[in-house]
Amino acid sequence: MIDFARFDANNTSPMPFENKLRVFEETASSRPAQCRLYPFRADPPTTTMQRIKGFTTGSLPTFVDISNNFASNAISEDNLIHQFGQVGKRVVFMGDDTWESLFPNKFYRSLPFPSFNLKDLHTVDNGILQNLYTTMVGDEWDVLVAHFLGVDHCGHTFGPDHPAMADKLIQMDGVIRSVIERVQNDTLLVVMGDHGMTDTGDHGGESQKETDAALFLYSSAPFFPTPPSQNEPRVVPQTDLVPTLALLLGVPIPYSSVGQVLLPLFPPHGPAQDAVTGPSQLEALWINAKQVNRFLATYSVMAKGIPPETLALLKDQFENLSSEYLKFIKEGRSSSPELSVALQAYLTSVRDTCRATWAHFNPLKMVAGLIILALACLMCFTVSEMSFALVREHNFRLKAGVLVALIVGVCVAAGQLLSWGYIELAWCMAATAFTSELFFLCRSYQSKSSAVVKNGAKGPKSASWMTPHYLLSPPLLVTLLRCASLLSDSYVIAEGRVVTFLVFSLALCIPLRLNWDGLLLPASQDPLKPTLLVPSPASPPLTVKKEGSTLVAFFALLVGSLYLSLFFHSCREGQHTCQPSPFLTSLARVKDNQLKNIFYILSVFSLGVWTYLLRRCLRYYGNLNSSGGTVFTARWILPLLSVCVGLHWAVSASPQDSFRNLAELINLAQLALPRAAYCLLGLGLALIWLDPLTVFVKIRPANMTKSWSVPPPRYRASTSISPQAELHHLIPQIYQRMRRSLDDETSGGGEVDNRPAVEAYGLGTVYSAPLLLFCGLLGLGLLQLHPEGMALSFLLLLFEMGALLHIHASSTTLCDLHRVYSGGFNVPWTPVVLWSLAATQFFHATGHLASFTSIHWGAAFVGFPNGHTGTLLPASLVILNTFASHIMFAVGCPLLLFWPLVCEVRGSKGGKGSGEEGEDGVMEMRLREKPQRFSLALLQLSTRYLFIQGVQVFASVCAAAILRRHLMVWWVFAPKLMFEASGFLVSCVCLLLGVSLVLRVDVAVGHFFKRLIPDASR
Repeated sequence: MIDFARFDANNTSPMPFENKLRVFEETASSRPAQCRLYPFRADPPTTTMQRIKGFTTGSLPTFVDISNNFASNAISEDNLIHQFGQVGKRVVFMGDDTWESLFPNKFYRSLPFPSFNLKDLHTVDNGILQNLYTTMVGDEWDVLVAHFLGVDHCGHTFGPDHPAMADKLIQMDGVIRSVIERVQNDTLLVVMGDHGMTDTGDHGGESQKETDAALFLYSSAPFFPTPPSQNEPRVVPQTDLVPTLALLLGVPIPYSSVGQVLLPLFPPHGPAQDAVTGPSQLEALWINAKQVNRFLATYSVMAKGIPPETLALLKDQFENLSSEYLKFIKEGRSSSPELSVALQAYLTSVRDTCRATWAHFNPLKMVAGLIILALACLMCFTVSEMSFALVREHNFRLKAGVLVALIVGVCVAAGQLLSWGYIELAWCMAATAFTSELFFLCRSYQSKSSAVVKNGAKGPKSASWMTPHYLLSPPLLVTLLRCASLLSDSYVIAEGRVVTFLVFSLALCIPLRLNWDGLLLPASQDPLKPTLLVPSPASPPLTVKKEGSTLVAFFALLVGSLYLSLFFHSCREGQHTCQPSPFLTSLARVKDNQLKNIFYILSVFSLGVWTYLLRRCLRYYGNLNSSGGTVFTARWILPLLSVCVGLHWAVSASPQDSFRNLAELINLAQLALPRAAYCLLGLGLALIWLDPLTVFVKIRPANMTKSWSVPPPRYRASTSISPQAELHHLIPQIYQRMRRSLDDETSGGGEVDNRPAVEAYGLGTVYSAPLLLFCGLLGLGLLQLHPEGMALSFLLLLFEMGALLHIHASSTTLCDLHRVYSGGFNVPWTPVVLWSLAATQFFHATGHLASFTSIHWGAAFVGFPNGHTGTLLPASLVILNTFASHIMFAVGCPLLLFWPLVCEVRGSKGGKGSGEEGEDGVMEMRLREKPQRFSLALLQLSTRYLFIQGVQVFASVCAAAILRRHLMVWWVFAPKLMFEASGFLVSCVCLLLGVSLVLRVDVAVGHFFKRLIPDASR
């Protein structure tokens, strides 16, 4: 078997990698009585483990089985290998070690080789060639299986259009010619591919290029009784190989096989002399039909999934065929074309019935799941709108709802046991979830009428979010339109560009709405305008103009990032007019050295800009002055990690053929550099978690204070040691409790030269700084798992995140400057929806698609070029690569809460103008002054983000359920559902990680003030 041998017929203008296996066509044309060549069609998913299962058991794997491609468990179904062993046939295997996992202790002799190292093109093939020919000429085997893997690995590593692919195919052509020369008269040679490949060298889906492989049959003796004719099958399903080989080798057909014998391999009227053959065509069909009928009868009793009328029709059809066959035997006729056609029709009907049954859906369970998922989304929406009321409500007991739900689940289980005699866990869990959700929503409705959300000023009543005007606001309307569009396969295929357009459109609504309300620019004292639109005298025109200009500038940055991100998209199979981004190709696969150097320089430049911007932002806000773990990470680990990633790219792009003297050093570097990066990443993240504070405190000596008559001291939390930065980011109050404690303890201390007695640097960004650095480090780690060209895309991701944060901050500041209620600490829906859409948009901008062929399997070998001993680590690396954008935006989601405070303008929160004595911007210390509202705002932000992600999953589930019989369900809707659900789970975990880091910082801030002011904890 040649893994990855795609069938390409009639190539008049072949690509460089095509028409290399010429042995098939040459032998088929010169020896028609000894060989046949057919297209060999696989059932999706087209992954190796599922294909081996398909052509050894004869059953039909499903897309659910694709997860087993990482961890192949032993096949428990009846199969050819088991049947060979039962009759004493010696099966010798050599090649892909997946067979050893599927058939443990089933081989007479086994020579497995590791298969998961995609960059290793020769180990498996060379190992086979060292043993193949000597084994063939020996007599210690009855069935010999050789699974070549080099072509598959070459496709994954370099793609089909590469000189290495042509070399591999030429090698396989020579191997097949050598095997043909050694085949004896009593031997049947079967050469086949388990699946095909896309034009990018991937497989796993159901496009024709992925499902069509080649099947070549050869015998040195005349094997085919008749020359090729029009009655030959145009395409051979892979399941048909199972009954064919079973009957040819004299073993029972595997029990669960639904395949149909390949008639050209059997004589029309009985076995011919000196031919390696089995029963006649009619006898083979009859044995095949009896086996399929027996399986169908047993399956229908156990599973009860086949409709009774269909089952009765098939049963009557078989009984009629049985009567006709017995009559044929009694009459002693040699053949019956009509009976053969009827048996073939029966076998085809059974296979179609089984295929439809195994794709059978339970509408009741689907509706129940949709209801539970919809209620879960509604719960998130309710919590996000009523968080303050629900927390304040003393009678709102969650424990009671959980207890009631558990009681209902137990009751459902008891009812099933009494009525059915067994317990179906799915219904018990569904009843428990439904009850708990319904209980929560009922209690929320009861408390809705009396709850009032209070955020600084008078907030809107809790019932206001139930109005159509609120529910059809632009952000929620965009979310609704996106969810509705998931019912269209064309939208899912073009989702990357459509989501980019949605991000642009929704972001454009922000400046347009501000301008419509007269908040974007300083309003003139026009008496014709309503009074409410005239800004307060406390809003200086220059400040308003500056914030408006900032918003427009970052909107332009957002538009530029969105446009440039389109150049990093991949293409689905079937999009003939689409050209995948050249940046998706790893530098090792780039043939042009000049182009490779340009790509590398751009990648390293992007890496340097990423590191510089993070350090520049932290330095600007005074977060690099202390000596804690987070500051150490920003100063040393962040640049070292960037250097390791850049060196790893250089080593990976270096062709070993050009540096043969340094081959061992290059191999060592490919192993050491990414692992060093992993260690630095883990160390940096751990230091941020253990010591997250970036605050540096300076306390004036007591002997420098003035007399008792001086007014009580003022305290300043600066963002930087630089005096110029202090002028822009002064915080006159470190913290109210701190001031009161120091006022009590200092009975007359004051300032010298107007300098505060206590200075705290970096306190204004105490929450956002560690979170920002955490995201930056995480981004570098995720970037290492992508092709080098994706560094530009990740830099655009950083620009887009910064643009969204500043647009949100500027819009909030403009509302506050004009004394318009902006929601207090609460984050509006618009930035949350934009943040969620950006995660999806950069999922596509990092070269990913909602299809299995777009998965970057090479990520599993970054730092592990020699493969893995287990499956957990490579699967985790692939998941991190696939959902990198979901991880980044979910972890950084709390930044939406902090950034308006980081960028607030002095005087924008009330009091006097910035030019007079009044309350200066205290930045993130406002959150410590109102801890309950801080917690509620964080809860609201999290539930809003989860709601947006959840409704997308709900829409994908609805699309897959409604369109379950659609032609594109397994190509578009089912993969989209799997990717959307997986992305939601990853987002939930990472959002929890981001919120946990914020809470960890909050605890550290509390300990910081207790150490600074011991009496504050009393």
